[in-house]
Amino acid sequence: MSYLVTTEWLNENLHDENLRIVDCRFELGQPEQGRKEYYESHIPGAVHVDLEKDLSDSPAVHGGRHPLPDMEEFADFISELGIDKDTKVIAYDDQGGAMAARFWWMLLYLGHPNVYVLNQTFTNWKKKGYPVTVEIPSIEKRYFFADKEPRLLVHLEEVKVALHEEDKVLIDGRDEIRYKGIRDEVDPVAGHIPGARHYFWKKVLTEEGKWKESEELQSHFSGLSHSDEIISYCGSGVTAAANVLALKEAGFENVRLYAGSWSDWSSYPDLPYETDKS
Repeated sequence: MSYLVTTEWLNENLHDENLRIVDCRFELGQPEQGRKEYYESHIPGAVHVDLEKDLSDSPAVHGGRHPLPDMEEFADFISELGIDKDTKVIAYDDQGGAMAARFWWMLLYLGHPNVYVLNQTFTNWKKKGYPVTVEIPSIEKRYFFADKEPRLLVHLEEVKVALHEEDKVLIDGRDEIRYKGIRDEVDPVAGHIPGARHYFWKKVLTEEGKWKESEELQSHFSGLSHSDEIISYCGSGVTAAANVLALKEAGFENVRLYAGSWSDWSSYPDLPYETDKS
């Protein structure tokens, strides 16, 4: 099953009344920029969700920089967006799919499998001459009932145990400088969880910012085994969701997200970490 849809498909189905398009644009360090750009232009019919206001709770000492919100409240929010179990949902952003993948994973976690990510950015959508608008859609509330898929989520204690289990593999989606512990300007500790393998999330995209095809993703993740349980993490659990999606596209089924990620792990001074500064 593919969780990606093409710009061509979306353009042909814009007027499907059972389709909800979700604009997830967000700029780290510029928290108002995504919503500002949404008001300037967006795909017709799209509603906007904000990474920090809608898809995250307020950070605390532990739990990571973008902890998941209360998921029952999030389910109510989804209802307000006009989404129920029968709604097909398409998410997009202008950040290579990272923010859209976060939203995609959260709906999947709440038991809504009919959710997808646009395989290209909003900028590419515009370059193709597809329609944009400033009109804010009028949404009729539907009722979304959460039916959580707890296996999709990994908590800190499970990660600790996974370090000692051969059939568990951690993958780190951050850039090489942060993974190796050479420098980290975001989190207080530089390095990675012991034994974690490095799969920079942006490598699931082509140079043009389009998601790679399934065969290319299979090659990218060829060092992983389909029999293993794969735990994906990054800095704060956002881009790690993009790796989860890419792994699913490559045919891996047993993939889980450590939502707290490195920003949670590194908040505990007694937890081990590794560096590779060679």
